[in-house]
Amino acid sequence: MTPKPQSTSLMTPVLIAGCVLVLVSFAIRASFGLFQIPIADEFGWARSEFSMAIAIQNLFWGIGQPIFGALAEKIGDRRAIIIGALTYAGGLVASSFATTPGAHQFYEMFVGFGIAGTGFGVILAVVGRAASDEHRSMSLAIATAAGSAGQIVGPPLAEVLLSFMPWAQVFVVFAAMILAALLVLPMMRSPAPPATRAELEETMGQILVRALRDPSYTLIFLGFFSCGYQLAFITAHFPAFVTEMCGPIAADGLLHSMGITTTSRLGAVAIAVIGFANIAGTLTAGWLGNRFPRKYLLVAIYTGRTLIAAAFILAPMTPATVLLFSVSMGALWLATVPLTSGLIAHIYGLRYMGTLYGIVFFSHQLGSFLGVWLGGRMYDAYGSYTVVWWVGVGIGAFSAIVHLPVREQRLSVPA
Repeated sequence: MTPKPQSTSLMTPVLIAGCVLVLVSFAIRASFGLFQIPIADEFGWARSEFSMAIAIQNLFWGIGQPIFGALAEKIGDRRAIIIGALTYAGGLVASSFATTPGAHQFYEMFVGFGIAGTGFGVILAVVGRAASDEHRSMSLAIATAAGSAGQIVGPPLAEVLLSFMPWAQVFVVFAAMILAALLVLPMMRSPAPPATRAELEETMGQILVRALRDPSYTLIFLGFFSCGYQLAFITAHFPAFVTEMCGPIAADGLLHSMGITTTSRLGAVAIAVIGFANIAGTLTAGWLGNRFPRKYLLVAIYTGRTLIAAAFILAPMTPATVLLFSVSMGALWLATVPLTSGLIAHIYGLRYMGTLYGIVFFSHQLGSFLGVWLGGRMYDAYGSYTVVWWVGVGIGAFSAIVHLPVREQRLSVPA
């Protein structure tokens, strides 16, 4: 059968379906921070116990990403996504019955694998192959922004559901949501990636060896670590952090008149605000990625995150500073994803983009594991997140520096 050619339009059925899947997957994933206090209160767990569960989820998301990337390239994208969704739903349902920290942490391994099968690694590879060279950077940005839309929907939805049903039932509702998202799969008919004859003859093993020997690939791998650390720490701990540490919401203020009357509600809204701001930030990053060197854009993003985090932790926490932080950090939140994935596709080609991005994403998830786990550990030890924030500032600066030497030229294929 003749491969389906790439579409010359920006909005394609593949992009639309990919956006739906990523939106639902990330809506669920972004809401986990809101379960931290209800679950800990019900069972009397230390903060670090549930933090470890989320940390394990992020770690296995990272482990699963290259596995699902390779699986999609072997058995097909849609089959890999189905496996991911079933694993995701199964992990959520099993977690709803967990009554011990060990059981909850065990089931989060399946949730993590499920996110890998329905998240950026697989979806962005499909979207990237379906897009023309002209639209690829923006297509990747739109799919990434859909993750932010999920972040807008997920935490407030979880907050509402938790107000009239137990947390365990909310997990079951979320499992049904991820299975329902599979209805868009018929739209995901990915074309064969454009490639030269030499690239088509190159095996996955050969491209992996060439990439792993390339210093630029190593630098991209190292640089993505801080992105995972910062995002996962904030997603998992920021709602609880705001709930406990933020100054009171004025009874005669704008927030109170909008129904945001407690710091708990403000914590959920803050995650949604980050998602709102990130839609604009990610789309802007995609647009800029077609016009400027991606490595310098990544340097600017990591530098901006570092300065924003440092300023926030140095200032007294008030509702105003929480919202200001959410908007400014949100503008840079997932802007690294279309730039990093686009950089990998540009340097190493599209054929094995899913696997190569999956390996780099593992570094992201190692950072996620450390950020979530260290947040809970430091809170239990010191009753404060201050140390964890400053670690994030330091590794953010590190990521800005390591992207400077990245070589952005296409890696030539051996004859």
